[in-house]
Amino acid sequence: MPDGVSQKAFLIDSHCHLDFPDFVEQRDAVVERARAAGVGAMLTICTHLSRFPQVHAVAQAYPDVWCTVGVHPHQALEEQDLCTVEKLRELAAYPKVVGLGETGLDYYYNKSPQEVQEASFRAHLIVARETGLPVVIHTRDADEDMIRILREEGGAEGKLRGLLHCFSSSPELGRQALEMGLHISFSGIVTFKKSDELREFAREVPLDRMLVETDAPFLAPVPLRGKTNEPSFVAHTARLLAEVKGMDPAELARATTTTMLTLFDRIPPAECGTLTTGFPA
Repeated sequence: MPDGVSQKAFLIDSHCHLDFPDFVEQRDAVVERARAAGVGAMLTICTHLSRFPQVHAVAQAYPDVWCTVGVHPHQALEEQDLCTVEKLRELAAYPKVVGLGETGLDYYYNKSPQEVQEASFRAHLIVARETGLPVVIHTRDADEDMIRILREEGGAEGKLRGLLHCFSSSPELGRQALEMGLHISFSGIVTFKKSDELREFAREVPLDRMLVETDAPFLAPVPLRGKTNEPSFVAHTARLLAEVKGMDPAELARATTTTMLTLFDRIPPAECGTLTTGFPA
């Protein structure tokens, strides 16, 4: 475990959206519930550069919350004038910014033209290479282009750090990402009844490449499906993954936290986990 981290097991929610309207009126309570559930840190993710000030303000407001900067592929068209290498580079230097994204490709909804999504994605990857920051990647129904772009932007040579978040793509894409040194983050989807293939893939993901997340307010895990997701719910996903891996939940928590803090190495380990009761709560 990185220096400065308590041996007490705690979780990190590697992907949530605490700036979203669902949390405006109850954000303090949501953060407190996460702490009580054994969540030692949260990473709130930027989806619009135009809303980065709000995302950054949330990270600044809590000692155990950090943030990223980026443009979701859904917003690639509407924010293409904002999303430049220069702007991403500038905002990536802000305090408490620890990564880039979320960015990537979404050919399921195609809310932005594919060529615009690709240009936005490449801008993030350029800054990721320059800064060494990890990139948070969204990918849906775009396996072939995702692999191609990652390879063209240096993934095969180990020049990129990052993760495929909320992973629910093909095992082959996951394996290709692992071969390129990337990480895999599992959300509540892995707990869903029809996710047998995803659980099988989770068994083969090494612990030093595995992260856990909520993607809150979306995708609440079983047994809380249908509710507004929040960071405290990551404990349910972690317990399921521990069962899949055949290990104690507290050990899964320690392992994924170590992986998270190794990848997102701008997060000071000593500032995580000090406000929690430990996991399992």
